[in-house]
Amino acid sequence: MTYDRLVCANCAAPVSEGRCPVCRANRERLQQESNPFAGLNPATLIALLAVLVAAVALLAHQTV
Repeated sequence: MTYDRLVCANCAAPVSEGRCPVCRANRERLQQESNPFAGLNPATLIALLAVLVAAVALLAHQTV
């Protein structure tokens, strides 16, 4: 989950704005824990998966 959609329970503002110390601390924690695919939307992930499947199918077809 990305922090841009989270709402802080302390100040009721979006965590991405970092209005209070709790927001800023959580924003930093989420940025450190994020993986390379966290910023990708589902459509992009599906497209990458389709390209991967097509590449594997092409490789399998060439080896037969």
